[in-house]
Amino acid sequence: MTEQEFEQSPLTQTISQNGHTVQVDIYRGDHGGWILEVVDEGNNSTLWEDEFESDQDALDEAKAAIEEEGIEAFIGSND
Repeated sequence: MTEQEFEQSPLTQTISQNGHTVQVDIYRGDHGGWILEVVDEGNNSTLWEDEFESDQDALDEAKAAIEEEGIEAFIGSND
């Protein structure tokens, strides 16, 4: 069995706020929608359960969540 390649969105980007930076990864899921994952500097990951209809919808959700909850909500422990 070969490793499945995934389609990454050109909207994937880093976002910085309050001295922290996260990577917003957006990629095509198995069911045709877009998967949203936010990864912090320590490689801790927050993954949304539902797929998004478009990569722009996923990016909008990430930005809204970071704005509403603060970037610290997506920074994990480095213990």
